[in-house]
Amino acid sequence: MAEAAYTRLERATAALQAPFALVDLDALRANAEDLERRAGGKPIRLASKSLRCRALQQQVLTRGGFQGTLAFTLPEALWLASHGTDDILVAYPTADAPALRTLAERSQSAAERITVMVDSAEQLESLQGAIGTSGAAAVRVCIDVDSGWRTLGGRVRVGVKRSPTHSPEQAAELARAIVARERLALVGVMMYEAQIAGLGDRPPGRPLRARAIGLVQALSARELAGRRAAVVPAVAQVLQCAGRPPLELVNGGGTGSLERTSAEAAVTEVTAGSGLYGPAQFDAYSAFRPRPAALFALPVVRRPGRGVVTALGGGYLASGPADAARLPQPYLPSGLRLDGQEGAGEVQTPLIGQVADELAIGDRVYLRHAKAGELCERFSSLHLLEGEEIVDEVPTYRGEGGCFL
Repeated sequence: MAEAAYTRLERATAALQAPFALVDLDALRANAEDLERRAGGKPIRLASKSLRCRALQQQVLTRGGFQGTLAFTLPEALWLASHGTDDILVAYPTADAPALRTLAERSQSAAERITVMVDSAEQLESLQGAIGTSGAAAVRVCIDVDSGWRTLGGRVRVGVKRSPTHSPEQAAELARAIVARERLALVGVMMYEAQIAGLGDRPPGRPLRARAIGLVQALSARELAGRRAAVVPAVAQVLQCAGRPPLELVNGGGTGSLERTSAEAAVTEVTAGSGLYGPAQFDAYSAFRPRPAALFALPVVRRPGRGVVTALGGGYLASGPADAARLPQPYLPSGLRLDGQEGAGEVQTPLIGQVADELAIGDRVYLRHAKAGELCERFSSLHLLEGEEIVDEVPTYRGEGGCFL
């Protein structure tokens, strides 16, 4: 099967000069269907930074199971809105005053519906200072509540270091601070459980760690479900007492936790994006396995010795802790591995394995990025594969001149 997959790629891309990046549309659609199944009928908000390609984002958003966009930054959200994207939730708080002023000027346009994220009263002061106190429409705001698990009296904290707002009482206090400001409209609550959605429970070759991760994730999910069920009504009560409209959205989850999160009654929508590309990080999850959809090809340019070839470039490392899990993974032809001393480098990537002796200078090797959209920061376009042929070439954010972290 691996040989047939390699032959398909080689036949379809014969006219392309490596390095290049491609997305297999058949695999992407299959992954989208699986995400919709796992979401259990809850709408999926598309994480735009996981694709970083407007053409593909637009394709995905035409599907019945996807609704709305989760942007990374406010400048990205404004850029997407200027190209017709509607219903955008900005995932991270912003201190970008010019972007906030632009948002305030555009807030009269209901069509754009951009919602910014806050997690502290300090951010409200910055937000209010940027947008001013006068205007025809309020700026839409969502509260980011910490979803980490705190145990042993808070002495042990599991999860990423995000929001300082953790308890229902803290969420209600922040909600009261928001509704006290006329230019702000509280419309949502977000709780992203990174320790579940973003951490694979089946690390290769580490069975004891896998058991520990599974146990911690189960305990964390149970605690979070109860706390989320308390946070939402606490915030809703503040809105009701202030005579404000009810919450429009309660967002949670990620590709790695769709089943668990969508099952919670308090959650109105879940978020996913990376699972569409199926990067190597998802090989470490036991509950699902997306098809590899996003790949990049490198040309073989050297043959240092038996059992090894060297490809040009390839040092496309993923963000996060500096470990082997952040390296791209050789995919096709099957049987290649990275060199432990060199890894994937800016100028060259040695690839080791018996199959290397079958590769000639100029042949291509296909690799998978460890994460999803970060690959698009290295390429200005994506070649779209459908069936047995390349059917289109579309620009990435980079190809359109967009750089949003």
